[in-house]
Amino acid sequence: MQPLLSQACWDTLYMVGWSTLIAVVGGLPLGLLLVLTDRGGLLQNVLANKVIGQIVNVARSMPFIILMVALMNFTRWITGTTIGREAAIVPLAIGAIPFFARLVETAVREVDGGLVEAVQSMGGNTWTVVRKVLVPESLPSLISSTTTTIVALIGYSAMAGTVGAGGLGDIAIRYGYQRFETELMWITVAILAVVISVIQFAGDYAARSLHRRGGRSGPVPKLRLLTAARATGKTG
Repeated sequence: MQPLLSQACWDTLYMVGWSTLIAVVGGLPLGLLLVLTDRGGLLQNVLANKVIGQIVNVARSMPFIILMVALMNFTRWITGTTIGREAAIVPLAIGAIPFFARLVETAVREVDGGLVEAVQSMGGNTWTVVRKVLVPESLPSLISSTTTTIVALIGYSAMAGTVGAGGLGDIAIRYGYQRFETELMWITVAILAVVISVIQFAGDYAARSLHRRGGRSGPVPKLRLLTAARATGKTG
């Protein structure tokens, strides 16, 4: 039982780790784009904003089990198979990107607009505002958003196990349910609960630490603004 559970834990962490990385890389710019292209945004484009927003909404509304089936041909084209942990990463990542993008949008919208206006008044362009204000000031919230995404992906990965993706979900279904080994099924549930608790604690701790050091609404927003303004002046 122990080797079986160890391999299942590693498979789950492997799938979730890569999916989270892809979701952050794809979802962060998408979430920023939703804010920047909105009315009053630095790159205001109402049509583009509505199109992107609609695509994100449709992708988020699709149940994960249906998404896996719908992406089977694409998954086979990417990985050469539709079974196993590598194949599961494709629908996991694609399903998580719009989810994370909406969380990024919410986090960035909460940044004080006065900081953005101050950097703009000193000659900062859109890239400077994003790099010096929007991302740093929303970083605690972005960490919390990443934590939420990881927890959601763990649940998705367990669901993916029902169709041969491997991991703890596969163990729970194949041994716990189909072979009536109830004890093994509850052990996998307990492992998932522990993993999620540890990840949630680590994410909350990191977010609080960044908040205390001067993230959004932290104790030193003026100092962060001054630093951004000086850097803007140096870079033109």
